[in-house]
Amino acid sequence: MNIFIDTSAILAVLNSADRFHKPAKEAWQELLTGDAVITTSSYILVETIAVLQHRFGTEAVRLLDSSIIPVMDVFWIDENIHHQALSALLAANRRNLSLVDCTSFEIMRKLGLETAFTFDPHFKEMGFTQLPSSALEEKGG
Repeated sequence: MNIFIDTSAILAVLNSADRFHKPAKEAWQELLTGDAVITTSSYILVETIAVLQHRFGTEAVRLLDSSIIPVMDVFWIDENIHHQALSALLAANRRNLSLVDCTSFEIMRKLGLETAFTFDPHFKEMGFTQLPSSALEEKGG
């Protein structure tokens, strides 16, 4: 299985106080013990690092860098993907949809990825399958 991982899932895996920590940790363990290729983007990493540093400090960033990033394939956003995502963002004209989300959707389409490890309902709205689905049903997403 090839899967895209979003900021919300990474944060839930790392933060034991996150309301989605338990399903995130279970899903993460399944991904690590299976044959999944876990992909993320450079924009997801920037977003995740900013949140971790702000909420938990540089030690949390160090943990991300040493334990999480090495098991992922990182797709580096180029100018073309950035502009495609920005165009999609502007066309959507939605205040709560982020540029990072739009780059994720572009990457998933480009790579043919259908499943996202995320707790962000925007992925489902865009037609992607979300993992773990049980936690999302509890959230109402």
